[in-house]
Amino acid sequence: MTLPAVSPTPARARQWHALETEAVLRALDSNAATGLVTAEARRRLQVWGPNALEEPDRRSPFRILLAQFADVIVLVLLAAAALAALMRELVDLVAILVIVLLDAALGFVQELRAERAVAALRSLTAPSARVRRDAIERTVPAAALVPGDIVLLEAGNVVPADLRLLEAARLRVNEAPLTGESHPVDKHAAPLPGAPRALGDCLNMAYKGTMVSQGRGEGVVAATGGHTELGRIADLLARGVSPRTPLQQRLLRFSRQLAVIVLALCALIFLAGLLRGEDARVMFMTALSLAVAAIPEALAAVVTVSLALGARRLARQQALVRRLPVVETLGSVTYIASDKTGTLTQGRMRVREIRTSDGAAPTSPSSARALLLKGMALNNDAERDADGALIGDPTETALYEAAARAGCVKEELEPLEPRVAELPFSGERARMSTLHRAGAEFVVYTKGAPESVIPLCDARMGRTGAEPLRATELLTDAETMAASGLRVLAFAMRRLQALPPSLEQAEERQVFVGLVGLMDPPRGEAREAVALCRSAGVHVVMITGDHPATARAIAVELGIATATDDVVSGVQVATAPPEVLEARVRDIRIYARVSPEDKLRIVEALQRQGEYVAMTGDGVNDAPALQRADIGIAMGRTGTDVAREASDMVLLDDDFATIVAAVREGRRIYDNVRRFVRYTLATNSGEVWTLLLAPLLGLPLPLLPVHILWMNLVTDGLPGLALAAEPAERDIMQRPPRPPAESIFARGLWQHALWVGLLMTGVTLTVQGWTLGAGDAHWQSMTFTVLTLSQLAHLLAIMSERDSLFSRGLRGNRPLLMAVLLTFALQLCTLYVPWMRLAFRTAPLTPGELLACVAAASLVFLAVELEKWLVRRGRLYGTLSAFA
Repeated sequence: MTLPAVSPTPARARQWHALETEAVLRALDSNAATGLVTAEARRRLQVWGPNALEEPDRRSPFRILLAQFADVIVLVLLAAAALAALMRELVDLVAILVIVLLDAALGFVQELRAERAVAALRSLTAPSARVRRDAIERTVPAAALVPGDIVLLEAGNVVPADLRLLEAARLRVNEAPLTGESHPVDKHAAPLPGAPRALGDCLNMAYKGTMVSQGRGEGVVAATGGHTELGRIADLLARGVSPRTPLQQRLLRFSRQLAVIVLALCALIFLAGLLRGEDARVMFMTALSLAVAAIPEALAAVVTVSLALGARRLARQQALVRRLPVVETLGSVTYIASDKTGTLTQGRMRVREIRTSDGAAPTSPSSARALLLKGMALNNDAERDADGALIGDPTETALYEAAARAGCVKEELEPLEPRVAELPFSGERARMSTLHRAGAEFVVYTKGAPESVIPLCDARMGRTGAEPLRATELLTDAETMAASGLRVLAFAMRRLQALPPSLEQAEERQVFVGLVGLMDPPRGEAREAVALCRSAGVHVVMITGDHPATARAIAVELGIATATDDVVSGVQVATAPPEVLEARVRDIRIYARVSPEDKLRIVEALQRQGEYVAMTGDGVNDAPALQRADIGIAMGRTGTDVAREASDMVLLDDDFATIVAAVREGRRIYDNVRRFVRYTLATNSGEVWTLLLAPLLGLPLPLLPVHILWMNLVTDGLPGLALAAEPAERDIMQRPPRPPAESIFARGLWQHALWVGLLMTGVTLTVQGWTLGAGDAHWQSMTFTVLTLSQLAHLLAIMSERDSLFSRGLRGNRPLLMAVLLTFALQLCTLYVPWMRLAFRTAPLTPGELLACVAAASLVFLAVELEKWLVRRGRLYGTLSAFA
């Protein structure tokens, strides 16, 4: 036997499903009766390699850890640490190093996630397989399978490779890991010619990593290892890179810009002092102190604390955050691409509609409704286990529950009409029949696809008994129900006086009794959550492996789409040119029958359009898109380990509404980070302007280096961290998402920081000049106190970007109030505690001097409140923000 002239391409790429079984065997140079000979199997194994997922190239843990210190903001913090060490400020030094190490640890954990995802993917593969080789059935390691092997399948097996089925006897395969759909799929061996098909429509294929839930079958191996559908997903995961979050991108730009500005200003202040004749050593120490103060090393701590508090809040709401920075990303999300099953829906089939052939619902035992309910209960293989829980096929359990709710309980009916024979469901027959003894006669109940059951009937149950069938009308009714997204089953029955010669004959000349429509219903809270997303400017897109009609019906019911919106199939996504997909992707709301690559294309097309995408999913097929999305959200209850490892966040309750709560939390966190940036820029710039302008105005240096470091410690520390606890603005979910490319300085932030910093400087230098002119010996202590209290006044004013402190009060953020009071008390200690006066070279102020300092600082508070009043009326920053 020679090697087949085929390339080791993925199973669907070769279109094996479209070929007759004989053509498949010829192409693979195999024989169904004897299988491969051992020598040929060994030779193919050398050519194609083992049936296992390839190990990715791995960096050593040391290299991964070292890479965390290459980030610009980390380098800025390390520079600040070096300056703090030079100034012998041990508290600052320790704080900065702790922040850097914490940031490195978070990044290190993130780098390991992709490896764990691929490792979890490998655990799905079967350890062994039953094959036919040398005309003998034997068990071999699954890794030893090669294209052309004949594999035998039975219930409970994990499919060991991608197979083209040669035989299928009541074979049903659960493909949830690849398609995301929970109900098992009926398989057959007949060819499926025509256009390329989505994975879920290849009913004559069995894919690696899926589970046989019923029946038995045989298949020839069409693809192994990395060339399987599962292998393609592993390859996408190994090549995927999680993008930087919006916050990381904005802070990266901010840190670069700030580092350049700070170094330039420090050099300018140093040179200005030398030109004035100041002592070079004093000016050098002042410039270094200012550099330490101007670099907001607390920024990383504020961000980390904000994200940690947000993650803790989300955990209480059943959302487990796996990577802290993505909590903020949710605040930037413009599109949520959600799986349907289990996220937007309940994840369980339910009977949604019943249409009886008599068009009414009488209570007579011989009515069509009564007979239909009995058929639903008795023609049913679902049963209860020892704990009373229902087990069985999702469709069977849905029918069981619906009949039981109507009073037809299977366990109560079976003693009265025991089952004596059955014709099981198969893909070819598309129906199931059971024969029951009912006293002296027998009753046949049949259920299945309408096109399979209705031709068996020669009458329909009417209000007065059997009536003409009108098959065309019944099939039209079934099509109407299917068009609304329901899975439709037809039910029929027949009474027999004696056992027929064969069960097939018992299925003839039946009486049609009704149609049953089933659907996995939407979650009750999902519609409200979708509406809230719409009010927040977030677009919801459904991406599912389910039938287009079902996807449309759920999307319309939830308000995701309208009845006139197009449903785009995975095949259309796969065959569309990239520019065509990108042109339409913003307007498409429903995707059906999609593959892993299709999901990835959709996410990437949205990202290329400048959108931030959150992707939900639970199956192996979702993992590449979860990893590539700006935030991947896996299901905690129904999700696979692969999906969870590839995700950034796990929904413990599998509830779409939890995502909306996370969006709200993400927006709150970003608002608080902006508050801190607004605060630290304004206050630090006030210090810089004060030191820069004082010499130009002929004033002596207003502050000593120790004063600068003190303000950096007490005003940037606890008060800044307390901003992380600020509650959400009242309109946070009624405003659109931030534009993804928006600078952190947009919407008036840089203008605010500029004028407030100058105002602080003006107030401080005015107090300095006034006290110097009056011959007050406490001029430096008053200057130091005014600048410190001005920063606290500014902090109180910016607790809200729009609302006045007089209307919202301080009750919403007690930690901030406590931080302000503590900082004020510490500042008084520098003035009135003897040993601290000595360390800070200050003098105790008189009550009048202290009151003057408080009054001067209050001007900053009142000015910022005036700014917010103008912003609320749209008279400020409306046009200036365009320059940010």
